[in-house]
Amino acid sequence: MAGLGCAGTAAAGMREAMASPIGAGSAGATASSAGEGALTLWYPRPAMQWVEALPLGNGRLGAMVWGGGKHERLQLNEDTLYAGGPYDPTPPEALAALPEVRRLIFAGRYAEAEALVQAKMMARPMKQMPYQPLGDLALDFIEVSDIGEYRRELDLDSAVAVTSFHSRGVLHRRETFVSPVDQCIAVRLSGDKPGRLRVRIGLDSDHRVTEVVADGDDGLLLRGRNGAAFGIDGRLRFALRLRVLPKGGRMQRQGDRIEVADVDEVVLLLTAATSYRRYDDVGGDPEAITREQLDAAARKSWQALLDDHVAEHRRLFRRVSIDLGRTPAADLPTDERVARFAEGNDPALAVLYHQFGRYLLICSSRPGSQPANLQGIWNDLLSPPWESKYTININTEMNYWPSEANALSECIEPLERMLFDLAETGAHTAKAMYGAPGWVVHHNTDLWRRTAPVDGAKWGMWPLGGAWLLQQLWDRWDYGRDPAYLKKIWPLFKGAAEFFAATLVEDPNTGTMVTVPSLSPENQHPHGASVCAGPSMDAQILRDLFGQCIAISEMLDVDRDFARRLATLRDRLPPHRIGRAGQLQEWQEDWDMDAPEMDHRHVSHLYALHPSSQINVRDTPDLAAAARKSLEIRGDEATGWGIGWRINLWARLWDGERAYKVLGMLLGPSRTYPNLFDAHPPFQIDGNFGGTAGILEMLVQSWGGSIFLLPALPAAWPDGDVEGVCVRNSARLDMAWKGGRLARATLHSARGGRYQLVHAGRTLELDLVAGESATVRLHGGAMVKA
Repeated sequence: MAGLGCAGTAAAGMREAMASPIGAGSAGATASSAGEGALTLWYPRPAMQWVEALPLGNGRLGAMVWGGGKHERLQLNEDTLYAGGPYDPTPPEALAALPEVRRLIFAGRYAEAEALVQAKMMARPMKQMPYQPLGDLALDFIEVSDIGEYRRELDLDSAVAVTSFHSRGVLHRRETFVSPVDQCIAVRLSGDKPGRLRVRIGLDSDHRVTEVVADGDDGLLLRGRNGAAFGIDGRLRFALRLRVLPKGGRMQRQGDRIEVADVDEVVLLLTAATSYRRYDDVGGDPEAITREQLDAAARKSWQALLDDHVAEHRRLFRRVSIDLGRTPAADLPTDERVARFAEGNDPALAVLYHQFGRYLLICSSRPGSQPANLQGIWNDLLSPPWESKYTININTEMNYWPSEANALSECIEPLERMLFDLAETGAHTAKAMYGAPGWVVHHNTDLWRRTAPVDGAKWGMWPLGGAWLLQQLWDRWDYGRDPAYLKKIWPLFKGAAEFFAATLVEDPNTGTMVTVPSLSPENQHPHGASVCAGPSMDAQILRDLFGQCIAISEMLDVDRDFARRLATLRDRLPPHRIGRAGQLQEWQEDWDMDAPEMDHRHVSHLYALHPSSQINVRDTPDLAAAARKSLEIRGDEATGWGIGWRINLWARLWDGERAYKVLGMLLGPSRTYPNLFDAHPPFQIDGNFGGTAGILEMLVQSWGGSIFLLPALPAAWPDGDVEGVCVRNSARLDMAWKGGRLARATLHSARGGRYQLVHAGRTLELDLVAGESATVRLHGGAMVKA
């Protein structure tokens, strides 16, 4: 997929060429010295809790580095280690109950309908399988006592975590990275005096069925089996393999630990795998996989491992840069900057937060891995909040909002593969629960790609999860414009549309074609229930889905009759409605002002404003004003991800000051942990990704056939520049501004086409051929081509 978008262009290569090389032992010194690194998280003390530890990952393997002095812990994850095994939770009585549920809803007997859904239409079990931790690398440093001159840091530019301190006359240095090239976790422990390191090394796990055994003379193997959950037996085997490579000194085994003494340095390499092959196949051999990977990694030097890792990470990370200015606040430790962000005058923290989000996506979603879940890939609990799975009524979608504009198109590949799996499992659900063709997913899924409604009727009875996820693949097409990709994903779009074409029902009260039963995630309306017919968000998503299917049919010249049928259905979907308070209605009925939670965390009916653009300031000003009213009624305070969504919504309303105010709420200590993880609370990574997307949305927007330059620029960022940002129709944008006004913008087109640039009410049309660039500036009150 690398060639589909605007990524990997000349400017990114130039930035890489200008950077300092990785020298021996430097672990990426380009952005990590003396607090000067604009892309460095740093702290003057070890982590005392998990949300202070520093995250590393290669898409598949994750590590949280605590940076302890005498005792160090690396908490480890592998992205297929979930509880349970292949299972089918399809409720057997759902299809028979469906007509009565619909009758009750249309009769206004919502609470009775919800009770029937709860009894007959929910998955069995009603919960899905939790994502679980792998284990820990435990290090006990026998010679370390008092420590001084301590520093712990994560360099986003190299994806290397470094801890350094003095103890008993030795400068200790510990470097860790997770290699996407060699599929291993690599740790180097060193000191500035030879023969002064002594450390005891072990592997631990919270899983009940595990054992640690010797793996040759220089290693350990932790093998185990995952646990059961909600009545589903554990079917996965897993392995965590360690090799100890000391320089000098001696090494000996002490029970299930290895001790090295009097060494100059020691390199630790770890590999991990499970027996998961696919949602219906657990026949893999994790011990063979980890042995092969570890043997290959151990044949390389530390420097070769590091250089290959850094080069691959930077290939993605360095595509986009942002500069919003720097103040002395940037010299403070990262947690202090978070605590003070509301005081203002730290624009560089917004940049660090933005790039941290890009870093997290690279580290938790690479080709071949699982998609980023509720916590990316970082989780230390056997029973994490909300099972740390995929909540697809906002959270998983939000994880991928930063991908296209931030030149990380490759990171979509795991989500795309999951959608092809869900089309298979969702076809079974569509037939068994609804008697319908095509495929459907409700509001959650897990490693085993389960698609029936879960958790409870008031949350789970929402059939639009798969249709919303498809919007990310449409963006992948729209940013890249590769006809081969469009052909590849067409079966997914067609199957989703076939389901809704078969299950939409005419509402006898309105005459519109509606989803029923459904709900507006995860909000209760005034009639003592959540279930209803035709909530606004459903119609908005289907308006996009059907429109995209019609467009694909025309571009590929396929399924024209089906497209015409969808066009008819699209016209009969419930329209946007403005309620008595001037708000955009969340339901077909004007219930908003009577709903129990006026400040509900979800703003589902504003999907049409963002991430869609059905409603926008330019083309639908009255509806945009109604969306603004809805936002004002809801309020800015919400969960971390709810605040992240609100930043994007205010940016789409071109209100930079309100977007910046909400960003300040997200970047404060109540919603951002010391390690910059989003505090839902507890930790959920979608808030990070929503914030990352929102920061860029304030600077550049790409929708409705136009590219909007500085549409929601706050006064706090009067001068700045961005490079490498991707826009629709396969182009890349570099831009600078001064005093709040555009200084220059350069558009680089990969495939050629017509582009419309918009800034401060000024518009300029550009026609470019493939590979052509054009620079524009302000001149005499207009934008002109330079």
